[in-house]
Amino acid sequence: MSELPPYDATTPRRRLVLAVVIIVVAAIVVAGCGALVIWWIGAESGSAPPVPVSPRCVVSTGDGNAQLAIDQAENAAIIAGVAIGRDLAPRAVSIALTTALQESGLRNLDYGDRDSLGLFQQRPSMGWGTEEQVMDPYYSSGKFYDVMVTVPNWDTADIGDVAQAVQRSGFPDAYDKHISRARLLATALSGQTPAAWSCVSPTSDPPDPASLDNAIAQAYGATITASLVPASDSAPATLTLSATSTSAAWSAAAFAQSWASSTGVSSVQVGSQIWQASTTVLPSWTDASQSPVGPTHVVVTF
Repeated sequence: MSELPPYDATTPRRRLVLAVVIIVVAAIVVAGCGALVIWWIGAESGSAPPVPVSPRCVVSTGDGNAQLAIDQAENAAIIAGVAIGRDLAPRAVSIALTTALQESGLRNLDYGDRDSLGLFQQRPSMGWGTEEQVMDPYYSSGKFYDVMVTVPNWDTADIGDVAQAVQRSGFPDAYDKHISRARLLATALSGQTPAAWSCVSPTSDPPDPASLDNAIAQAYGATITASLVPASDSAPATLTLSATSTSAAWSAAAFAQSWASSTGVSSVQVGSQIWQASTTVLPSWTDASQSPVGPTHVVVTF
């Protein structure tokens, strides 16, 4: 006869815990199925709630995809716009984005190592400007380019080496891991690859065409001229941008898309292609050949 196993005082407790776990899991499954049924019924009746989306901007090219959160995209658009406004080659945008991705994650930080601040973690004590200036993305981007263009062969040298020459970081190789992503972002934000940029946000602020007009003017300067038509009882506000080149027009279009959530943009058109803002899906550029605008013109509707 086999002996009985020794009595384990914890066995009833384990069984109780197991039972509780089973009940909780079953409740979660039932709730999930219930939600799915509700969604299916809504879909059948045409009233299904939208599937939640992640707020983001995305570049899609034959070389790959890259994405940014909305606040990162707004800052990246400024960095690109300032370069275009200074008539710098698209490579400058790649260098600046590589640097900002490493230094701040493309966020305008109000803190950093010692007195480092902003997108590029520039130090007021080292002559980059006042605290208020280096916290201004337009100023800090311009200041970065001021130093970048003094680096010998900046337009042909290794991107990580140029970034290090500007920043003089204690981690000189840290920039390299961002180069590929920065190049993808730069090709859309500098307008080199048309119709490669799109953004989606579940929420949108009220229309504010004046703010977008001001932001583009700060970034692009004389490269972009703008004509703002206020909203009327019969038509929404429109901001028409005239660029000095097709690539500048597409860059300005990407800028407007990046700031669409903050300024209430509803559509952006360049030439015969149009982008319609959405809070539920990542929109694609579509054909607008029935009512085209010039290839160096951007029409932003609010």
